[in-house]
Amino acid sequence: MGSPYAGFLESCSLCRKPLGLNSDIYMYRGDTAFCSEECREEQMDLDEARERNWKGSSRSVRTSAGAEDSSAGKIFQTGTLVVA
Repeated sequence: MGSPYAGFLESCSLCRKPLGLNSDIYMYRGDTAFCSEECREEQMDLDEARERNWKGSSRSVRTSAGAEDSSAGKIFQTGTLVVA
């Protein structure tokens, strides 16, 4: 019986190509499997671009909001809190 956590090793996380039992598997961020170095590098590039865009848009929103908002210079933390 296989491990229930091994499902992420069934196919490439980028191109969805099935991962063979006797083939190399390229890992990224601990639990993301890829069929090739190229797929892994493409995902890494996508993640870096997404992170740059997020940081850039976050900075521009803060700058534009700070010019008009009376809360400029104050730190607010937003998020969701779930209590069970």
